[in-house]
Amino acid sequence: MNVMPGIATLSVGERKILQDFVDEHQLFYGPDPAIMRNHHLEPRTDMEDAAMKKHDDPHLLNQVRGRVISALSESFRMVEQMGAAPGAKWGDLVTAIFTASGDLSEISPAGIVTFAGVCQYPIKFINKYWTDDPSVGVRHGDGFIHNDSRYGGIHNTDQSMMMPVFHEGELVCWVSSTIHEGENGAIEPGGMPAKAESRFDEGLKMSPFRIVEDFQVKRDILTFLQNSVRDPKLQYEDVKVKLHACIRLMERVRSVIAEFGKDALVAYLRRNLEDTEAEVHRRIAELPDGVVRFNTWIDSTLREPALVKIACAARVKGDRMCMDFRGSSPQLSNRSINAVIGSTKVCFLTGVLQNIWPDLPHNLGVLAAFDFETDPNSLIDANNDAPCAMSLLPMFRTITVATVSFPKFIYGLPDGAKARATVTIAGQYNQPATFVYGGLTQHMDVTGNFCADINGNGQGARENRDGEHSVSPLFGFMCDTGEHELAEEELPMVRLIAQHLARDRVGWGKYRGGLGYEQMVTVRGTNMWGFMTGQSGSWFCSAPGLFGGYNCPAYPIGKVKDVNVFDWFAKEGNAARFPYGIVELMNEQPIEGARYLTADAGMTFELVEEGEIYMICQGAGAGYGDVLERDPEAVMQDLREDLISHESARDIYHVVYDERTLIVDVAATEKARAGERAARKARGRKYADFVADWVTEAPAEDLPYYGSWGDPATVYTGAGAARQMLDAGTIQPIFMADPRDVRIAELEAQLAAKG
Repeated sequence: MNVMPGIATLSVGERKILQDFVDEHQLFYGPDPAIMRNHHLEPRTDMEDAAMKKHDDPHLLNQVRGRVISALSESFRMVEQMGAAPGAKWGDLVTAIFTASGDLSEISPAGIVTFAGVCQYPIKFINKYWTDDPSVGVRHGDGFIHNDSRYGGIHNTDQSMMMPVFHEGELVCWVSSTIHEGENGAIEPGGMPAKAESRFDEGLKMSPFRIVEDFQVKRDILTFLQNSVRDPKLQYEDVKVKLHACIRLMERVRSVIAEFGKDALVAYLRRNLEDTEAEVHRRIAELPDGVVRFNTWIDSTLREPALVKIACAARVKGDRMCMDFRGSSPQLSNRSINAVIGSTKVCFLTGVLQNIWPDLPHNLGVLAAFDFETDPNSLIDANNDAPCAMSLLPMFRTITVATVSFPKFIYGLPDGAKARATVTIAGQYNQPATFVYGGLTQHMDVTGNFCADINGNGQGARENRDGEHSVSPLFGFMCDTGEHELAEEELPMVRLIAQHLARDRVGWGKYRGGLGYEQMVTVRGTNMWGFMTGQSGSWFCSAPGLFGGYNCPAYPIGKVKDVNVFDWFAKEGNAARFPYGIVELMNEQPIEGARYLTADAGMTFELVEEGEIYMICQGAGAGYGDVLERDPEAVMQDLREDLISHESARDIYHVVYDERTLIVDVAATEKARAGERAARKARGRKYADFVADWVTEAPAEDLPYYGSWGDPATVYTGAGAARQMLDAGTIQPIFMADPRDVRIAELEAQLAAKG
């Protein structure tokens, strides 16, 4: 029998022929682990080295920096003013500039750090695979588009345009523009499908490819993209908006080269990165060596309740800091809440830049100074087959990790330390609490997207004052919440409550967190419309307190079904007795015959009948410091502004006052607080006794738990007989049963039991 010879039997010449064939006929250019797992700066190029030797005057480079930042700001405003996507109108976008090697050097002043941070990955992919490919290439006037998070991105709703900038035939940098577009043809409208069970449910999955040649959009490719989504007008307009923003940014970069020379631009882009990385190492060196551990949990997969762990141990030694996420939940292979490692790291970068060191340039140099350890196939280091449409849930936790862990290191540093660049801040509310929508509008247009409610997360309290109410999203400090009146002209959604601060839903403390606002929305003018949500936080808090401050509350979703509220309002007197608050509406239940329902905050897409009411609350930031140290007059001011109730003032802050005049009895308050401190001591227990009663060897059998329990080397999955114990270093993705199948089995068992 003849046997094909093995590679070892081939001659050198035959091996070369075989290798050339394999190189020329690569089956699939999938996401490159060497790119996606590397968050460090690329080595200096000869061009960069020569430019930096030629231009080392910091004043000159600062002039270049000023011109570039001005250009980035201008291009950002272009997108914000012209973009069709709701995200563009609300500031969920960015423009950025990268080195020729693809390292992020600067973003627009008001931009989203994560959008630019992940954009370096597709640029590096293009550099590596398409530059020398004769069928592709990278030329002057080319524009590449991309949205697949596996090649670099947060999730598939975000679309980026990337363009190379050449000078005299030499690539000198890249520019980009990114918008949260929303609708992308996914299994559920709006672009963030909670119901996605595979990556094939997520709609458009654009690996980096050229859509622009000679500054012109290729209409055949654009038509393909339009044909793949529910809103082709949106896709058409925003491809052009991003393109022209990049062109304007390129023009400004060329003017910088004309004024200062190519080498000055190249030197600035590289120096910006290297100086930033060196500064971060200096700041880490000021921190005490040691370990800070912080664990947090997601309480829903968006399909069913579950306790899904994100573990973190922050380790400082010398000028290095390692973020160790080992022991986190395994990847959930048919749930949409997984994240790839590149995106996870960039979300951590956002937490550092927004809450710890906001004075630093927003570039890759910050991230390059950190080390990361993860378990492959975990929720925050998922493989390329995992759905990650709602990767926001674990990634937002990494922003919180930075906010919570750093203050433990920084707290004891003197005020003059570089590592204390800003005041310490407690955790910001970290949920994407918003309605994702889709269907047929009152104008007979098909669309899908998401609301701007997510951009109003309550800020955490600071070490010297209260947090701001509904100030910004966790991931971007310069976003807006949009104009609801304009949205109602385009969409059939009517808000019965819009941005009404929710009393008592606050992170308590010496300084309280900023409150979140309520949203109460209904539908009018169509019976082909629906909502979904992409948040958790109904069981486990989403903003942890700091140094004695309280966590924010947990928030469910509320619904009033089987009613047309517009018909009810039309009846005399009803408008006056409608309680414009979620708690009041759900408790008083004034609409006769309606069903009043509460549910977990995560909700897959469901159709809504005209006049039915859906309600969510944008959560509060966490508190800072002991509640008994809060200034009683600050408590009275919260009462005047209707932010808290009298019960909270008495039972939590232990302030004694006249409820009519809000005049504090200082002596009685001091006595009440002294009594509460004594009561705390009386309730206290020895640590060993507490541990003996509280700590268990494993999660409760009936608890659907995912992640380590004490020992990060062992990971638990599931509950009851289905529970597994896995080695954290070799964990395998977990497949979860469809909730409908689980419910059907339960009902069948009940029927069988009845005979």
